[in-house]
Amino acid sequence: MRSSNSYLALKKIALMMLAFMTWQFSGFYFIEEAYARCSSKPVQSVNWAGCRKRNLILSGLDLRNGNFRQADFASTDMRETKIDGANFVKAVLIRAVFDNASARKTVFEKAVGTRSSFRNSDLSGAVFRKSELLRVDFSGSILTGVDFSKSNAGRALFDGARMENNNFSFANIARADFRKAVMIGRTEFKGAYLFQTRFEGVDLTKSVGLQQWQINMTCGDQATLLPENLKKPTLWHCGIQ
Repeated sequence: MRSSNSYLALKKIALMMLAFMTWQFSGFYFIEEAYARCSSKPVQSVNWAGCRKRNLILSGLDLRNGNFRQADFASTDMRETKIDGANFVKAVLIRAVFDNASARKTVFEKAVGTRSSFRNSDLSGAVFRKSELLRVDFSGSILTGVDFSKSNAGRALFDGARMENNNFSFANIARADFRKAVMIGRTEFKGAYLFQTRFEGVDLTKSVGLQQWQINMTCGDQATLLPENLKKPTLWHCGIQ
């Protein structure tokens, strides 16, 4: 009996050592693989998922269809970069600059992009669903078929943007600035929070989902145009910005 118990104990120890060695080897392999992936050259379809790429100059590159899921691009310069079809899901884009970029059908879902800039960029078909877009600058950009639903875009700038068939349903766009934005087609505002959102001079006649309580919180003027079922407030409550 004692011999049998000793055999079982030795067998258990051997299995534990084997498991530890396997785990250790796997860990080293994972680190090495991650290092190799994050060191890949910036080309089309590059896989930088989870990589740290902050404070870099990546302007003018062709990174179409790249995988940047959960990558960190904080304060990185990506001006004039092609990122069409790229995956930025849950990426960190704080203060990153994407001015004059091509980002058609790019997915930024659940990304953190506070104070980032997309000025004069083509964002047709892009997805910003559930993203943090506080104070993001979309001035002069092409925003056609963009999904901003459930995003936090408070104080975002849409000044002069070309907007068509976009979805802001249940988004927070309080104090966002849409002045001089050109709203060509249907824009969904169902459940959106529009506290002091600036619509001076904006044509909202093709917008859907808007209710009177939302309009009553916004900033507008005599040039603001509303859907037929809504009326302008007696007093626009713009307050101090």
